[in-house]
Amino acid sequence: MEEIRVPIQRQPDCEDIPFPRYMTENAAGMDIYAAVKNEISMMPGERLLVPTGIHIAIPKGYEAEIRPRSGLAIHYGVTLLNSPGTIDADYRGEIGVIMINLGQAPFPIKRGDRIAQMIIRRVCHVAWLECSELESSARGNGGFGHTRINDEGASF
Repeated sequence: MEEIRVPIQRQPDCEDIPFPRYMTENAAGMDIYAAVKNEISMMPGERLLVPTGIHIAIPKGYEAEIRPRSGLAIHYGVTLLNSPGTIDADYRGEIGVIMINLGQAPFPIKRGDRIAQMIIRRVCHVAWLECSELESSARGNGGFGHTRINDEGASF
């Protein structure tokens, strides 16, 4: 597995917040942690920008994606808006996580809680090649559920 070095910096008041970390040997995402000063109760339907207390310097040619934690989603109805969130290689501000409570009960967020996952991925830039006609494909214009199967077993 490829390993890259990514500089990381804590906010001055966040020495107690762990750096993002993999929870198992083969995990793709690193858990990231809430750096709230005091416990917050996120009400049903409420969305919050939750601080993480960290800044990172992602190398050129990479990005960080912020994704929901499945346990929070299934057990509490808590997920992330703007998911996956993208952190560009030139961003140096504090990482914030936009959380929403889609559940039916208030959800507590405490300092040091695992609130999301971060994945570091390679990116490439596109050079557009304008053309008058695109190469055809078997799918063509099919989209938005075009592979559903009807009652007779045929795709549409």
